[in-house]
Amino acid sequence: MIRKLHEKDRITVLEFLNEDPSINIFIIGDIETYGFNNEMQELWGQFSDDGQMEGVLLRYRESFIPYYNNPNIDNTDFVNIMLNYKEYKVISGKSSIISKFQSMFPDYKISKTYFCELNNIDELNADPLKNIVKIAKESDAKRICDLLNTIDEFNSIINDPERVKTKLINKAGRSYYIENDKGEMVSIAQTTAENTSSAMIVGVATLKEYRKHGYVSECMAKLCTDILKEGKTICLFYDNPKAGKIYHRLGFKTIDNWTMLKKSRVN
Repeated sequence: MIRKLHEKDRITVLEFLNEDPSINIFIIGDIETYGFNNEMQELWGQFSDDGQMEGVLLRYRESFIPYYNNPNIDNTDFVNIMLNYKEYKVISGKSSIISKFQSMFPDYKISKTYFCELNNIDELNADPLKNIVKIAKESDAKRICDLLNTIDEFNSIINDPERVKTKLINKAGRSYYIENDKGEMVSIAQTTAENTSSAMIVGVATLKEYRKHGYVSECMAKLCTDILKEGKTICLFYDNPKAGKIYHRLGFKTIDNWTMLKKSRVN
């Protein structure tokens, strides 16, 4: 059985998702931040005949994330929900789960990444900072997007100042950055899907002319230090080997794989 989830389901859903908290960081974070009555997100639950929760599907804006505690469970109902959503959409999640959806979305591009986590500040390998790492405010939203829009790797990602501003206001994420002598933002590391127990690193970037100076490592080191001091686990995923070296050097360990299915936008 499948049905829409509501506020009365909060405890049951979070207990289910926290069986695998790192993999479910996006769903947990969005529930804690936006709840069940926000027009930009919807949640469905799949239940066994005896009423036990078996799966959760999140729609956050145009993104869908399915999760099952058993990848062999029938995913037909979740597939139909996503197929009935006629707008542009992105489907992502744990690779062993998303592999069961790929055949139903044959014209979607497949991107596979490594999923990593860092649990303890004692595991963080951070050198002393040589530069001032600043924490972004709501008023920095446009500057953040302007920086990301100059980076080739972020061309296919929606960099909307209003979304960044909303994230910062709701404390669903934070952004740490370094400026040059002119006060221009040149390197950044960010989080999203922050919740009471974890945070996801995203949007890590440095302007081309400022690379190989260790700026992004310093942003990451400061960001990770602050989050770990709060007792949270930090997660991230990557596909760039150079980025992977930075993350593993900092202390991150690969625990799984993450897959994204994305259809090209029609202009």
